[in-house]
Amino acid sequence: MPSDPSLSSGETAYASLITALRSGDYAPGDRLREEDVAKRLALSRTPVREALRRLEINGIVEHRPRIGAVIRKLSQTEIVELYEMRIVLERTAARMAAQHGSDAEFDALEDMNARIAAAQDTPTLGAAINQDFHEALYRAARNRFLVSSAEAINNALILLGPTTYLDPERIRIVVSQHADVITGLRHRDGDMAAHAAEIHLQTSLRYRLKALSA
Repeated sequence: MPSDPSLSSGETAYASLITALRSGDYAPGDRLREEDVAKRLALSRTPVREALRRLEINGIVEHRPRIGAVIRKLSQTEIVELYEMRIVLERTAARMAAQHGSDAEFDALEDMNARIAAAQDTPTLGAAINQDFHEALYRAARNRFLVSSAEAINNALILLGPTTYLDPERIRIVVSQHADVITGLRHRDGDMAAHAAEIHLQTSLRYRLKALSA
């Protein structure tokens, strides 16, 4: 991850770890040893220690006796609860985006959806673009408090583990359901967009639970 001169070393370490988690370099259950992480990020152990503390505060990492920092694994109950909150927030985001979003933003969503469809051979890339898609939807809602709430949820999404995009059929369904959301947005129909967003996340939850029991 390129360094940002405006960030402190601790913030750089935190941002780098978040990027590594999102890309799958680290997975739930993995141990994060200060020395190993510092070497990987080419930083001293002090900012890495600061970043790990921040991850712990945000509920991404837990400290285990005699083991140290470990990336949390969500239980099935926690996954269901997480998606329940995602549905509440994303329905709201879709409804508000239909009212406040611009046609240019909807064009951008359509472009991202096309890039997800084209990334069938690179599931991690498709998953990363998918994150961008949902973040852009929240921004189109024009509500900073909604965006702030979504950021807390997005942190927890890191703990879901490997992407479900390994299945090409899964990508086809995602692209189709995203298209339904965009249709609602373009029609300025908040109810249609909100309903499509809920169907999309209910489907995502089913795939997550299926992967958990596999």
